[in-house]
Amino acid sequence: MASWTSRQNKKFEEALALYDRETPDRWHNIARCVGGKSAAEVRRHYEVLVKDIMQIENGQVPLPNYKAAAETNSRSRYANEHRLLKNLKLL
Repeated sequence: MASWTSRQNKKFEEALALYDRETPDRWHNIARCVGGKSAAEVRRHYEVLVKDIMQIENGQVPLPNYKAAAETNSRSRYANEHRLLKNLKLL
Protein backbone atom coordinates (compact mmCIF):
# COMPACT_ATOMS: atom_id res chain seq x y z
CA MET A 1 0.00 0.00 0.00
CA ALA A 2 1.31 3.44 -0.91
CA SER A 3 2.20 5.68 2.00
CA TRP A 4 0.07 8.61 3.03
CA THR A 5 1.48 11.94 4.12
CA SER A 6 0.26 13.60 7.31
CA ARG A 7 -1.38 16.26 5.13
CA GLN A 8 -3.24 13.61 3.12
CA ASN A 9 -4.38 11.93 6.33
CA LYS A 10 -5.67 15.25 7.66
CA LYS A 11 -7.50 15.96 4.40
CA PHE A 12 -8.89 12.40 4.52
CA GLU A 13 -10.27 12.97 8.03
CA GLU A 14 -11.81 16.29 7.04
CA ALA A 15 -13.38 14.79 3.93
CA LEU A 16 -14.82 11.86 5.91
CA ALA A 17 -16.61 14.39 8.11
CA LEU A 18 -17.88 16.23 5.05
CA TYR A 19 -19.01 13.26 2.94
CA ASP A 20 -21.05 10.72 4.90
CA ARG A 21 -22.21 7.27 3.79
CA GLU A 22 -25.22 8.71 2.01
CA THR A 23 -23.16 10.97 -0.25
CA PRO A 24 -23.22 9.88 -3.89
CA ASP A 25 -19.71 9.19 -5.22
CA ARG A 26 -18.37 9.46 -1.67
CA TRP A 27 -14.98 7.87 -2.38
CA HIS A 28 -14.40 9.95 -5.51
CA ASN A 29 -15.23 13.13 -3.58
CA ILE A 30 -12.91 12.17 -0.73
CA ALA A 31 -10.12 11.24 -3.17
CA ARG A 32 -10.46 14.64 -4.82
CA CYS A 33 -10.12 16.34 -1.41
CA VAL A 34 -7.11 14.22 -0.41
CA GLY A 35 -5.25 14.63 -3.68
CA GLY A 36 -2.89 12.09 -5.20
CA LYS A 37 -5.08 9.10 -4.29
CA SER A 38 -7.67 7.17 -6.25
CA ALA A 39 -11.17 6.42 -5.00
CA ALA A 40 -10.10 2.79 -4.52
CA GLU A 41 -7.06 3.82 -2.43
CA VAL A 42 -9.21 6.09 -0.27
CA ARG A 43 -11.76 3.33 0.30
CA ARG A 44 -9.01 0.83 1.26
CA HIS A 45 -7.53 3.42 3.64
CA TYR A 46 -10.97 3.78 5.26
CA GLU A 47 -11.39 0.01 5.57
CA VAL A 48 -8.00 -0.30 7.27
CA LEU A 49 -8.96 2.53 9.64
CA VAL A 50 -12.24 0.81 10.54
CA LYS A 51 -10.41 -2.49 11.13
CA ASP A 52 -7.85 -0.75 13.37
CA ILE A 53 -10.59 0.92 15.40
CA MET A 54 -12.44 -2.37 15.85
CA GLN A 55 -9.26 -4.09 17.08
CA ILE A 56 -8.60 -1.28 19.55
CA GLU A 57 -12.18 -1.32 20.83
CA ASN A 58 -12.08 -5.11 21.20
CA GLY A 59 -8.92 -4.90 23.29
CA GLN A 60 -6.77 -6.60 20.66
CA VAL A 61 -4.26 -3.75 20.58
CA PRO A 62 -2.45 -2.76 23.78
CA LEU A 63 -2.76 0.90 24.62
CA PRO A 64 0.48 2.85 24.99
CA ASN A 65 1.60 3.94 28.45
CA TYR A 66 0.94 7.65 28.04
CA LYS A 67 1.39 8.32 31.76
CA ALA A 68 5.06 7.31 31.70
CA ALA A 69 5.69 9.39 28.59
CA ALA A 70 3.83 12.36 30.08
CA GLU A 71 5.86 12.15 33.31
CA THR A 72 9.12 12.08 31.35
CA ASN A 73 8.02 15.01 29.20
CA SER A 74 6.87 16.91 32.28
CA ARG A 75 10.24 16.49 34.01
CA SER A 76 12.21 17.55 30.94
CA ARG A 77 9.84 20.47 30.35
CA TYR A 78 10.35 21.58 33.98
CA ALA A 79 14.12 21.32 33.59
CA ASN A 80 14.00 23.36 30.38
CA GLU A 81 11.77 26.01 31.94
CA HIS A 82 14.01 26.16 35.02
CA ARG A 83 17.11 26.57 32.84
CA LEU A 84 15.37 29.30 30.78
CA LEU A 85 14.29 31.23 33.87
CA LYS A 86 17.77 30.90 35.35
CA ASN A 87 19.31 32.21 32.14
CA LEU A 88 16.89 35.12 32.17
CA LYS A 89 17.97 35.81 35.76
CA LEU A 90 14.41 35.31 37.03
CA LEU A 91 15.49 32.64 39.54
